[in-house]
Order: sequence, then C-alpha cells, then structure tokens
Amino acid sequence: MAISAESQIQIDNADVRVTQWRLPPGGATGHHRHEMDYVIVPVIAGEMTIVAPDGSRSKAQLAAGQSYFRKAGVEHDVLNETYIDIVFLEVELKP
Repeated sequence: MAISAESQIQIDNADVRVTQWRLPPGGATGHHRHEMDYVIVPVIAGEMTIVAPDGSRSKAQLAAGQSYFRKAGVEHDVLNETYIDIVFLEVELKP
C-alpha cells in the first residue's frame, strides 16, 4: 500500500487554487480526476510514475521550475517510485 501524498493549499480564491504537493518515496496521490485546467510547477527535479485509469504506466521527468499545462478531465494516480521526495505546485484555474 502506497504512502499518502501530503498537500497544503497555499491560495484558494475566486480565480485559482494553488496547492503544494509532497510525495515521499513510496508516496501516491491516489486515483483522481482533474476538474479544472491546471499548471504544474516542479519545485525540485525528479521523476513521477503516472498510472492511467486502464492501469498503463508512464514516467514523467520533472525539472525544477519547468512548468507544464494540462486541460481539465485528466484522470490518473501519481506515484513516487524513487528515493527522494517529489515536490510540486499545482495551480488550478477556476472557470
């Protein structure tokens, strides 16, 4: 059983919600669906394992400060199968 990811909401207003996520080694977010468009801002470099709803797995390389954008509707679980913490900010754009 995976360790739960830690989350801390930093901003939550009418326009955005900014959450800091920390996945320790062996950590996972749990399967979830993104209801809003969002931007991920990695705080430190690392590698995430992404598990799609069908169980397929892929690796995502994170570079500190190198953001990426995804549209609402993405479904996945995010795992940390490395030996270092994964830390990133999730900026959700409210409609």
